[in-house]
Order: sequence, then structure tokens, then C-alpha cells
Amino acid sequence: MSLIYQSARIAISALLHDLGKLAERSGIEHGGRLDAHKTLYCRWHAEAGYHSHIHAAYTALAWDALEATGHFPDLRHDCGPFSDGTDDDKTDSAINAAAAHHKPDTFLQWIVATADRVASGFERDKFDTEYNDREERDNHYRARLLTLFEQFGRASIAEGDLAWRYPLGTLSPENIFPRKAKDCTPTDDAQARAEYHALWDFLIEGIKHIPRSHVGNLPLWLDHFDSLWLAVTHAIPAATAFGVKPEVSLYDHSKAAAALATALWRWHHEANAKTKESVREGWNEKKFLLIQGDFFGIQDFIFAEGGRTQKHAHKLLRGRSFQVSLLAECAALNVLEALELPSTSQIINAAGKFLIVAPNTEKVRATAARCREELNAWCLKHTYGEIGVGLAGTTASCNDFTGGRFGELTRRLFDALDAAKHQRFDLCAKEAPASFDAFLDAFDNTLGVCAINGRHPAAPASTSRRGYSISGLADDQIRIGEAITKHARLLVAKDADTLPVLGLDYFGYRLAFVGDEEASGKYGELARNGKIVRAWDFDEPDADGTIWRGYARRFVNGHVPLFDETDEQLSDKYGKWEGEAEFDRTHPIKTLHHIACEDRQLTEAGKWKGEIALVALKGDIDDLGALFQRGLEKPTFAKMASLSRQVHAFFSLWLPWHCAHGKDASGMARFRNTYTVFAGGDDFFLVGPWESTLALAGRMREKFAAYVANEAITYSAGMVMTQPKTPVRQLARAAEHALGKAKSRPGKNAACIWDRPIGWPEWRDLMGERRAALEALMARADQHGADFSTGLTYSMLRLADKSESQLPQDAVWRSQLHYRLARFFRDRIRGDESDRERRQRLLDDAIREIGGALSRYKGAYRIPLSVLLYRQRD
Repeated sequence: MSLIYQSARIAISALLHDLGKLAERSGIEHGGRLDAHKTLYCRWHAEAGYHSHIHAAYTALAWDALEATGHFPDLRHDCGPFSDGTDDDKTDSAINAAAAHHKPDTFLQWIVATADRVASGFERDKFDTEYNDREERDNHYRARLLTLFEQFGRASIAEGDLAWRYPLGTLSPENIFPRKAKDCTPTDDAQARAEYHALWDFLIEGIKHIPRSHVGNLPLWLDHFDSLWLAVTHAIPAATAFGVKPEVSLYDHSKAAAALATALWRWHHEANAKTKESVREGWNEKKFLLIQGDFFGIQDFIFAEGGRTQKHAHKLLRGRSFQVSLLAECAALNVLEALELPSTSQIINAAGKFLIVAPNTEKVRATAARCREELNAWCLKHTYGEIGVGLAGTTASCNDFTGGRFGELTRRLFDALDAAKHQRFDLCAKEAPASFDAFLDAFDNTLGVCAINGRHPAAPASTSRRGYSISGLADDQIRIGEAITKHARLLVAKDADTLPVLGLDYFGYRLAFVGDEEASGKYGELARNGKIVRAWDFDEPDADGTIWRGYARRFVNGHVPLFDETDEQLSDKYGKWEGEAEFDRTHPIKTLHHIACEDRQLTEAGKWKGEIALVALKGDIDDLGALFQRGLEKPTFAKMASLSRQVHAFFSLWLPWHCAHGKDASGMARFRNTYTVFAGGDDFFLVGPWESTLALAGRMREKFAAYVANEAITYSAGMVMTQPKTPVRQLARAAEHALGKAKSRPGKNAACIWDRPIGWPEWRDLMGERRAALEALMARADQHGADFSTGLTYSMLRLADKSESQLPQDAVWRSQLHYRLARFFRDRIRGDESDRERRQRLLDDAIREIGGALSRYKGAYRIPLSVLLYRQRD
């Protein structure tokens, strides 16, 4: 019997153990079967005369409804390790294991029940006194999910003291933002239950979008369903019992429970200890192995360069970034499949990092060690050590996840991963990896070095296809960069077969970009016979935020700017690059040169005005590791998973969607010309037209503050303005340097542009109110024929430098400002007495505004001045 299929069935049972919470709050029809299910699955309180934990009965009812769709796997026949009803143990079915978690009686029921409470952080001896005594509060329909971010750094905080809640809706870029409690908390049960019923309907209809050809392939189906479950339950409170804050989503709790249940069952299965007593009493035994993976060298890999790097810069940037994401996904998949674990065993997956919950057995430890060797061997063979994978295993018991011990487990996880980072490729081993010796032998003297990265040996097949020396890895990068703008699905297979695969295998997998109809139709037979391992949807969310389309979601693709009809009508703004704009292509992609022209403005004289330049924007959250280790008063495994997922979602879900569809304060969709080179985990790297990217930086900071609802959680960003011909590696170094300057500012929480680090509050004032006031002055002056010249702007920039100078001769900057402005307006506004009065009012207002800003902001006032200067460039 297949171990992966058995593990997947355990995972499904645990993942859906609280399905009844959605069903009960929705008020689904039960056809008179509720009382019978209460008797089976709910706890009876004889003295009070009622059943508690009614949601457990609804879990069984809702399970039947999912099966009735025809897109749910058959877990009633040939469904080991569960009973199929043909043996003597008819009660140990998958549905009973899920629904009986508050009234467990068999080994498998105790597996799910134990995983449920371990995920919640309950002590073993508190199961009966706290866990089973929790009952839904009277307003559990109306309770809305709290945000964990708001609670960072705050001790003993009551639910009523927390101001923010998540709206109850499906996952979308806008629904991940919390709102004020009064704005999303229903005032009556009818409205509250209607919101739940909409989610229930979405689940029932959504499961029908999973291709039928994928249902029989259980690991493949479960990966799809996990994404649907996320879309439905990301904002549903898992616990609304009296005295318990609704702070963990049903998704994060059930996903953690599924991972723990699978590992727990596998440990007992391999130990041949299949009694409920062995589950109940073994809380101090190290039954879990938490396997962490982390890629290193990612950014150097993305920004590597060679002779032809700049020619393919726009394809390479998105191709390499996506390739790194694929490597991380395939590395985690490699470990999961080697250990025969389903996708739900992977709790964290963001920015090259992953966490897998496995059983702590000798076989698993040996397999994990072999995976580490295989992953690093691949990295040495294909990237020659530019990137590598660190794998670290940390053992844990059930009690390590509970009470005050989870903080210590978290510390051990951080320490283990840090140690793995310092043991790259086992360089201190007695024998160096064989790939080191093979490096020089891989070169063909007739082909030479790859023209893209400048270091790798060129590959014959790729070189023949491209017409110049190129390695197989770089060839795939260009192919990926082209494919992700044309396709929205990626198939992961064990062999090429009839698939249009990339040139390389990726940790043993062949990857093919396909259309939606091909994934479900043309290649459906490959899914049925198990040759397709995964099918991922990586497309951007729709304009309305829709993300569920029937396939497992992977938020790994950034936004890619494309030409539209308006761009074609105004194509002369691209100047000498106009001829390179391929408007007639199905997917007309903008190059960096075109993007650099996007902020130019058409004057009344019919000429284009404004600097042709890019801004690279790089940033990350300040001190995130420390925040995770000390942020929450009572951390749990589910909370840790939730925080990781939510941090990742801001950058990988909201940011690319906002670049594609978001608007600035004036209602313009000006961010659509931004390349999201990478965005995920806690960091991002964007390239876009210079002024729009500056506006996006401020917009991101504003939205991030709204997202975390906590002033103690901040991020910093570095920006560099360059010409489009600047090599990408130089662009990355300059942006990294700017980020370093931003973070060197006391308290961090800063931005740096033009080598000037300032706090985000100053940025908001300077790029908002102060710039607007300066623009208003310029408009008034222009009405009277006193157009602000570049010469005047340069004078203001010099005065900004003098305003913060310590030299005695620069202390007269105020007098110089008065003189320069008075002369400017005198020379340009001449006429009668009324003209002189207008001139004086303008002069007074200009001195008040510019002089006041220089007094307050000193040299930082260069930032809005520089924006206006670059706008004036011809």
C-alpha cells in the first residue's frame, strides 16, 4: 500500500477536522441528521442536558456535501490506513477521525485529536480541563479574526483592547488587510451567517473547478485543495470559545494540524505502536523532525552578468527570479516526495525558505541527509556553487509545541538553520565534492564561456539554438522569462514524455509551461497515471482580486509591464527606442529602455519632457528575525505559520497585484510599468520609471503600515536612480548600498534616495504636502510668466546643502534665498502696480514655503527639489 497515499489521507482528515465550524456557522441544511451526528461526535453534558462542540457533528455533514460534488477523493474504499467498512473496525474511517476530535476513542481518532491540540499549543494534561471545555461563545457567528501583528510587543492584552479585525471573505489582495472592528464586525447573527454562507457556497463551487482528471491523483488533488481551503478559510477564526482570542485563522490551524497528524501517524506506523494509549502518553518523546530549507546566494545569482546580459536584461531579471522560486519549490517537493509526505506537510514556503514537518525516525533522518547531498550536488553541477541549499533538522516532542516551551523550540529552529548556512556544500568534509574537480572539464574550448553569466561553460544544444555561447541554465532563464508572460500554469513531471519542458531537470523534475486548457485536458491522462506530480497556477490575481482557478496557487510570479493601446498611440515618447516596441505581439513586453521613458510628459508645444531614467527599489522588514522570536506573548506553531504566510502575502500577493491594477492618489494606474524582480518573504526588489517608483515607495509604506497595524513593525527601502543601460549587477549593488544607508539611520524605518536617508514620516511630508506646495507655487508663477527655471532649482539645491552645513560662510543661506527669489520674480514679473503686488505675494509665499522647509528638513529638502528638476529635463 502506497505510503504517500496513506499519509495524504491522514492529512485530509486532519485538515478538515474543523470543517464543521464553517458549515455550522453557515447554517447548512442537515436533512434531520444533526441529532444522530451529535450523539456520535459531540460531548454530552448530562447535568446540563446538552451536547457541546456541535461543529464536530457538522464536520461529518459537510464532508458528505464535499463528496457529493464528485470532485472529492474517495476515502471510503481501499482507503488505508482508515477502515473502509469491510473489516471488523467500522468506526475507524477518515470521516470519523476528522469529526471525533473532541470525542476520540480509536488510535487514528487520537492522532487527529492530538495534532489538533498540539497545533493550538495545549498542554497534554489540560486537554480535558481546557480544550474540551471550550465552547463557542454566544456571538461566535459575529466574532472576526484578530491580527497577530497588532499584538507584537504588547503583553497581556485583552481582545477588547485590539482595534483591528480581518473582513470575512475569500482570499484576495484587498481582503488580507485588517479593518477597524466596527467596519467589519456584523451587528446581528443573520448578517454574520450570510457572510459565512457565501464562503460555504464558494467552497462547494470552488472544488468543482479542480480538474476531474486530477482527483484520483491524491497528492496532486490535495495540493489543489489546499489552495482552495486557503482562499476560503484564511480569515475564519479557528477558535471563538469563551475567553480565547480569535487570533488564528482556521486555515493556519488546520494546516498545522494536518502536518502534525501526518508526522505523528508516520512515527507510530514505523514504530508499530498503533494504540491510542501510545499517542496519549507519549508527549515527551521526540516524534517530530522539523526540516528547514534555505537557499543561499540568491541575489548574486539573479544579478550575475556577462557580455550579453544587458541585451536580455528584462527577460533575465524575471527569468532568473522565477527560476529561483522554482528551485525552492522543487527542492521542497524533492524532500516531500523522498519522505513520502503530502504538500500539507510543508508549513512554510517563502522567499527560498521552507519548513517541513516529518516523523523523527531513523529512515527519515537518513533520507533527509541524502536529499541534502542530492540538492547540493545539483547546485554544484548546474550553478557551480553560486547557489546552494541548507537543510537543517530539529527534533521536537508534542510538549515542545505547548505552553512556554514553544519559544525555546523556535530558538532552536533559528540556531539550526544558522548553523546550516555556515556549512555550505560540506566544504570542511574530508573530501571535496566531486563537482569541484569537474568544473574545468565541463568547458568546451570551441564554445567557451556562457555569454550571459560570464562564468559557466556553454552548452552545445543551447548554443546551437541561440547562435551564441550560452549555458543550459541561462538558456532556461531566457525561456522562462518569455514563458511567464504567455502562460499561467506550470506542470511538474517526473519525465519529459509529451510535455514542452525546459532544458534542465530541476532536482529530478521536468517543468513545462502550459495553458489552462492544456493542464486539465490535453495532459489530463498524465495526471491520472501519476506522471504529473504538481500543477501550479502562478498567474497574477484578476483585477477584482480573484485567485482561485482550480489549481494549486504559487505566489512566485512578479508583475511584468506590457504595452497597451495607449502606449502605442503615444509611442513617440520612447524616442530612439520606439522602433523596438513590439506592439503587434500577443504579449508585447516592455524593455527597461521603454520603462525608463514612461514618466515623460507631453507639453502644450507637443514635445516630451522629463528625465529618461529608472529607479531600482529594494527593501525588507526591519529586524524581522528578532520580531518573530520575541514578538508574541504566547506563540504557538499555528501562529508562527500564520505570521510567515501573512508576511509573505503582502509582498507576493498584494504588491504584484497593486503594480498591475493599483492607482495612485490621483486615480492613475501609474504603477503598471513596474517590474517586480522579486517580492516575497520579507523583501522585494522592483525596477520602474523613476517618478512612478518613488510614488510607489510611499504608497507601499502607507499600505504596509495599514497591513500590520503596529508602529513597532517597520521596513526600510533603498532607491537608486539610473539610466536604463546600467548593468543589472551594478543596479543591484547600488540599491543594496542605498538600503544599507537607510537601515543605518537610528531606528531604521527609513528610505534612502539620492544618497539621502530619511525617515518615512519625513518622506511622507516631503513627497506629499511639501512637494504639492512647491508645485502650487510653480503653477502660480507660471501663470504670471515666471516659469521656474532649472537654474533656479539648482540654486535651491545648493541652498539645501548650505542649510545643513556647519561652515560659518554658509550660515547666510536665508539671505541668499531671499535675494535669489526676489531677483527671479523681479526679472520675470514686470508691469503695473497690481503686477508688483502679485509679485510680492508670490515672493512672500515662496520665502515662507521654501525657507520654512529648508529650516525644518535641511538637506532632505533636496528630494522634492530633485523631483521637480528631473521633471523639467528635455
